[in-house]
Formats: sequence, structure tokens, C-alpha cells
Amino acid sequence: MISDAERWVPEPAKDSGHGRTQFERDRARVLHSAGFRRLATKTQVHTAGSDDFLRTRLTHSLEVAQIAREMGARLGCDPDVVDVAGLAHDIGHPPFGHNGEAALDVVAQPCGGFEGNAQTLRVLTRLEAKVDGAGLNLTRASLDAASKYPWPRADGRRKYGVYADDLPVFTWMRRTAPPGERRCLEAQVMDWADDVAYSVHDVEDGVHGGYLSLRPLVEDADERAALCADVAATYSDESADTLGAALTALLTDELVRAVADYDGGYAAQVALKRMTSVLTGRFVASAVGATHSRHGAEPMRRYDADLVVPPTVRNQCALLKGMALRYVMRARAAEQWYERQRQILTELVEALSRRAPDDLDALFAPQWKAAPDDAARLRVVIDQVASLTDHAAVAWHERLVERG
Repeated sequence: MISDAERWVPEPAKDSGHGRTQFERDRARVLHSAGFRRLATKTQVHTAGSDDFLRTRLTHSLEVAQIAREMGARLGCDPDVVDVAGLAHDIGHPPFGHNGEAALDVVAQPCGGFEGNAQTLRVLTRLEAKVDGAGLNLTRASLDAASKYPWPRADGRRKYGVYADDLPVFTWMRRTAPPGERRCLEAQVMDWADDVAYSVHDVEDGVHGGYLSLRPLVEDADERAALCADVAATYSDESADTLGAALTALLTDELVRAVADYDGGYAAQVALKRMTSVLTGRFVASAVGATHSRHGAEPMRRYDADLVVPPTVRNQCALLKGMALRYVMRARAAEQWYERQRQILTELVEALSRRAPDDLDALFAPQWKAAPDDAARLRVVIDQVASLTDHAAVAWHERLVERG
């Protein structure tokens, strides 16, 4: 019988006296991994280290895991499986956040492109040094739960979850999944927790950092319409009119209006944190309640059910993401430093491709030597650069490119 607790590479039985389940072991492996620690200095929205308050990939991942664990437990999922998914879901993201991801995708085209979620599977199953040839060697259930996009790269699809040379472990992972691309319930819970976390928290960071004010949206109908048009074009399939109704409900909420004139003072910070907490709880509770209404109250896990998110709640979440996009990310993307980030990663890949294997880490140099062709060697270089933190990428560029 195929087991959800099966591992890609069989391991000797552990001392049963510890009393830990296989999924608890998975959680510990992610928490103690080098890739997870590096998230502490990788960009979420704002450059890591630019402000003590603002979130990094590490704090974001911890928050996603906490939200997912509680939501999954209320649905009957194994809490450690959804916790692992939340902790691990961004472990493959490169320096400089989505800006870095876009830059690496361009230079990685000869070896199949770059996608943070596909890189996550690669880190978990190949690159992390835990079990020879298997990365962290997580269980099937934990790997499947961490897979937001369980399909390979295809024309017309921006997101995907596996590179061509990682298909063997991906196929093994999906062996208990139904035919097609359906995600397990734990992956859906993690994905919704991710949406909730970065929509609510990016707005919180934007307000706190002075990048985003809600006052223009409260007062200006044209600005509200422009935001809804943005969201309809990027984050939602709903019409701008439908989104407008959801935005009106959101902006008339007393919790939201209380932060419209945020001034950074203690009372304003209390109001901002209250808005963050209540919106997070509301979005989670709505999904749990709607899923129970459709599927019943019995415990659900794996492929027993699909997560149900009410449309109004999903629209409000998309609107918050739109606020962060419109007022924070686009403004930051116009800054000279964002173009510099892309230049750093592009030039670093070019320099390492010329100087490999000598200037690769000891972890990657043997892989480069064993690679069968130029595309495979480029993939190793991409793995090396993607593993770097923001600060390390700058330092490597200074050493290998600027100093030559």
C-alpha cells in the first residue's frame, strides 16, 4: 500500500522512544535547514534589513505556517503537514523577491527558466544536505502539501511547480493524487494562508512604512475605481463593479477606517494591529465555515475535499493585494535599486558561468562537474545564485564582477 508517510529514499527506522510522527520529523527538518535560515535575509516586499518592522521571507513563512496550521487543524488536516507546507512554501525563492525571480527566469531560459515554486521542490528534494540524493527527503504528504502548482512548465502558464529534470520525484510525490492537477487540501489551505498573510501583512507593512495611505481610497471614487480595475486585471476574474462592492464593504469597516489617518503613534499602531488580526481571523474563519458547510464537519485531509472560500472574502483579499501592488510594489519597482537588483543577479550568473566550478560553493561545484551538458551546468549556476541571501548576492557581485 502506498503511504502518505513514505519517503523518496527509504530511511532506517528511528528510535520510537522519541514519540514523534513522520510529519513532525518533516517539520523539524525544514526548521533546521540552511535554506529556511537564509529566508531571514531574503526580500518579501521591502529589501531585507531596510527596516526592523518590515517582514522578510522568514517572518512571512512563519506567519503562513501559523495561519495554515490553525486553519488545517480546524478542518481535520494533520497540523504538522500544513505547518510544513507553510514553512517550506517559499524556501526556493531567490534574492530580491519577485524582482529577483523575474531576473533569473530570463537568464535561465536555456535550461528551462526559473520559477520560485519549482525551485522550492528542487531545494526540498535535491539541494538541501540531509539525505544523499534526496534533499530533506520529506514524506509524500508534506511534499505534496508544499506544492502550490503541481504541474510542469507549459506554454501560456506563468506558474508551475517542477522543472523537467525533477519530474521523477514529482511523479513519485503525486502517485496518490487523483488524475489531473488537483491540489491536496493541505496545499489549498497553505495557498489560502499565503494569500491571507501577504495581502493583510503587506498592507500593514505599507501603512506602517508610510508607503500606503487608505485615506485617498476612502474619499476618492475615481481612485477606488482605478484600484478595482487594477485588481480585475491582475488578481481576480471578477468584474470591476463586483470588486467595487467588496471594496466599499471593506472601506466602511470601522477597523479599516480607524487606520485611514495612521500617524505612527501608539494608538495608531494598536488600531493597525487590530485591523490586521481581525481581517486575518475573518478570512480564515470564512473559509473554514464555507468548507464545512459544503463538505460536512467530519475531519478532512489530502483529497477528501476542496477548500471553499466565499467570493466576497476572496475579493477583499484580492483588493488588499491590489493595494500593495498599486501603492507599494509599483512605487518601489520604479526605484533605481530595483533595476540594480536585476543587474546584480544577471551579471552574477554570467560571471559564475565563466568561472565555474572554481567560484562555486563546495556544495555546487561537484554538481557542476557532473552535469552532462551546458543546460545542466547553467541550472547548477542558477541553483547557486538562487540560494544566496540579498546581502550575499551583493557581496558575491562585488567580488566576482566589480573587482573582476
